[in-house]
Amino acid sequence: MNLSDRERRDLIAQWAFDTRSILGRMHLWLENVEMEWFRGKQPTELHHIGFMDGRMERLMTMTAAVTALGTQLFGRYGEGKGKSKKELNRVKKDGDAISAYAMSESLWYATRQLPENHAVLVCMGEGLMPKVGETKEMGSNPQLGFGRVYARPQVAKWLDSCVARLLNEEKYGWDEFRQDIKISGVTVWGAAIDTLENTSRFAKGKPTGPLTVLHLFNQPLHITKPYEAYMGNLFLPVEVVRKAEEHSVLLDFMTPRKKVVEALEATYPGIQRKHIHVWTLGGESRTKRLGWLWKQWEDLGVHLVEDGWTLPTKGKAFSDSGTYAPTYLVGTWKDKDNETHIFLLDGYAASAEAMQAVSLTPALDLDGTLVTFTSKFELSIEKEQHVMQLDPDHPEFKQNLEKLFQKSVDQETADTYRDMIMEAREAEMPSNPRVIRADDFFPEKKWEVMAFSGYMCDDPYTGASGVERINEKSYKVTTRISTPRAGKRITFTLRLMEEPEEQRLVFNPLLIRFIYGEDFRARPVKISDSGRIRNELQTLCSEALEYQGGGKIRVHFDKIPPEVISLKDQKVLREVLHWYKKHHPLWFRWLEIPS
Repeated sequence: MNLSDRERRDLIAQWAFDTRSILGRMHLWLENVEMEWFRGKQPTELHHIGFMDGRMERLMTMTAAVTALGTQLFGRYGEGKGKSKKELNRVKKDGDAISAYAMSESLWYATRQLPENHAVLVCMGEGLMPKVGETKEMGSNPQLGFGRVYARPQVAKWLDSCVARLLNEEKYGWDEFRQDIKISGVTVWGAAIDTLENTSRFAKGKPTGPLTVLHLFNQPLHITKPYEAYMGNLFLPVEVVRKAEEHSVLLDFMTPRKKVVEALEATYPGIQRKHIHVWTLGGESRTKRLGWLWKQWEDLGVHLVEDGWTLPTKGKAFSDSGTYAPTYLVGTWKDKDNETHIFLLDGYAASAEAMQAVSLTPALDLDGTLVTFTSKFELSIEKEQHVMQLDPDHPEFKQNLEKLFQKSVDQETADTYRDMIMEAREAEMPSNPRVIRADDFFPEKKWEVMAFSGYMCDDPYTGASGVERINEKSYKVTTRISTPRAGKRITFTLRLMEEPEEQRLVFNPLLIRFIYGEDFRARPVKISDSGRIRNELQTLCSEALEYQGGGKIRVHFDKIPPEVISLKDQKVLREVLHWYKKHHPLWFRWLEIPS
């Protein structure tokens, strides 16, 4: 983007003014702002492109940038390479903790600028469920998940009380929650967050992939409890689905892939099947899950994208993780011989990533469909896509499950699957008989999305650059905003205002600093420490917290797995919390610690 020197200085000044609360909190100085438009360029660079005003849009963009920068610099990037599974898991959790903390703090400061009757409610977060290579006792990763509220104090307290009722009262569900919001006159924006996508690649020091993802919606998602599992997903250009409709063919995740290829050939006459490029998660560990799907595509003669394949962006594909970013590449292009190619996304993803991706469809002219899977995902997709449709209350549930397994299952297995189906029901996850579309997450059906991404490392699917070091204190950070109205890439040059060790403390959660040896007794205590520690407990060990009446939170140390916080560190954590509770009882009246 070509700007005069005066325009450039005005642009930087406006961004610095609007985002000064985040920059000040994170001890950063804004040196430059560069922009590149993809769609729908607006009359001025400061014109907003979504449902929130320009200032809030800039604050959310800076939130993504600051999270990416802090995680890259202080999240132990690459320190898990060659380490044991236990050590790798520790590095991953530290990276997740830094990213979740940086985003949470940035959101806190950003939402001070919300109108007085507005709030942001986190409805879905990535990290609740152990992933491949992890086991259940490793616990959830630090994350921003369901129920986290960001708003001005009075609104936040009221909305927090409603969320507590959702979690604790059996007769208080989505309809009651939605009605209370309408009566109150409060506008609630929903959010789906993955503070560190591709955590394993980040911990192992891979040069591409890691990014932070923040999706904001003009209404909350129809979800009533923390939930994470897997979801099948298929993304196609919307014109392919429209062409199929002309021939009375329904295209969605449940459609045989032969029908999908026929629709592609009808939409793009003359396209060669070897030029149909299908991206799915790969790797030997996923053969049991995805082998049936891979065979469908291979039998049709299309190309399954492999690690290292050169993308049209000139980047190199990877398929060990990362189901969100490839959504941006779904579509067609011409090669040097003027031959048409198309890139598709198929397979499965974690539920938060899947929801984020499907909410991009109106911004990217795509059609996306999802199917809810279990969190165990032991069956192939052929069978797994039908498990969540089983009736857990049916007297022959066990027999119906055995038909899918094609073998006998013990009662414990049957009970586990029944619990997973009930968990989705209790969270009021969309449960359409065939597939789920983005509209199913929103009660109003008319909804808007603003998707913000910040890149720690290079992204091969969009061509965005990762954090780039300019000198000892200055770094370039690339972000992207996508809405149905427009899309643009913004690159900031940010300067650290502190020496490395001091800057590291700025980006580290307070409790982590205490666990690592900082003397909490000698540190000046601020009233804001109460909110920080409450937020950090929700991020670091959400599974160990019990939400009680009156805004109180009880910490159950026996529910914190030692793989998440070691027993030695738990001892320090307990001592810290007891000290704050004893010496500042008014500020910490929300905290309950069993003896």
